Amino acid sequence: MTVLKTERLVLRPLEPADAASYAAIRYHPDVVKWMLPAPADPLDAALAAIDRYSTCWRDRGYGPWGIFRDGRHIGHAGLNFVPEFGETEVLWTLRPDAWGKGYATEAARAALDFGFGTIGLELIFAITKPDNRASQAVMKRLGLVYRRDVVYRDTPSVWFELSHPR
Repeated sequence: MTVLKTERLVLRPLEPADAASYAAIRYHPDVVKWMLPAPADPLDAALAAIDRYSTCWRDRGYGPWGIFRDGRHIGHAGLNFVPEFGETEVLWTLRPDAWGKGYATEAARAALDFGFGTIGLELIFAITKPDNRASQAVMKRLGLVYRRDVVYRDTPSVWFELSHPR
């Protein structure tokens, strides 16, 4: 499993020991409103997600990372194959106190570089709810372009994508 370092961040695969901090980030009320609904037991869901991410790393050679700044877990970002679409998405989620500092763009750019440069993916997409303007702004800064509206797990979403820069 790959660890990436950017100017301000360390991106490393999440481990079971990260489950409590991951659950606190992923299921924070200000975060979960932009994502799929929160589960009944956030800690169990976080452990299950970390296990899925480990499987992605083992089976595909890529997956989501935890984002760490000065040793503090501030979010997750990375690449995730979505079987429903048959494509790989770039994703990010940050603690609310880390919003607006450019961390999402920095982490997602590192993930895109890894996906296109190291893995050789041909296309990477991102989706979000139509009213999530902050995530759409990150997508645009990264060079992703709106292509269509989609429904993902019963949630209306907008689809942005980027093809391999040749």
